[in-house]
Amino acid sequence: MPATRGRVLARMLPLAFAFALGALVAGGVVFGVTRPSSIEQAADRLRAESALRDQTQIRTLTELARDTRTRLLPVLDGLALALPGDGAAGPVAVTAADVEKWRQAADAAVQGFADPPSGETATNVARSSLASAVRQFATTVDTYAMARDLTGPARAAALDLAARQRADALFTWSIGATALDAVNVDAGNGHQHVFLPTSPGEGALTPDTAPEGSHHP
Repeated sequence: MPATRGRVLARMLPLAFAFALGALVAGGVVFGVTRPSSIEQAADRLRAESALRDQTQIRTLTELARDTRTRLLPVLDGLALALPGDGAAGPVAVTAADVEKWRQAADAAVQGFADPPSGETATNVARSSLASAVRQFATTVDTYAMARDLTGPARAAALDLAARQRADALFTWSIGATALDAVNVDAGNGHQHVFLPTSPGEGALTPDTAPEGSHHP
């Protein structure tokens, strides 16, 4: 019997060795096939770096939007006096010095969005909309300043144009603020509402009812 067991083991050992070798070879083939290529690894690394960079850009853009809103509020308050919603001319109390302050504030806001970095599409949309809005505010101030030097129908037409430019600027800002809110939620920062005050009937988008910083939709 011992001799028989020895012969059986002698026959099984090569089979076992062949099986083990086959498993190793097969495992190596599977690993080689499923292992990410150098191109895929590089692509994954670039995507991770892009996502991290976008996180930083979103935070920076949100801070810039808040600072810009603070800068623009006095301009909006002044324009509300200068360009009443009923289309009437503003009060004489608005002086050239006041208009110059609005122009300086609007120009500074425009400069804040100069030389923008390139980011993810949604972040670029938010930034571009806000940048376009501040340029429209600057144009509104320029149009109003020009209207002050006119008289009669020309003055009325220029004031009407300035009022429409202000409405367009507010609407464009609301688009950017909505997009900025969305990218913040997607980035895990919660709702960030950086809207400018608007009047009913102006058509601007308004913030949702979610609490600031909330992660709820």
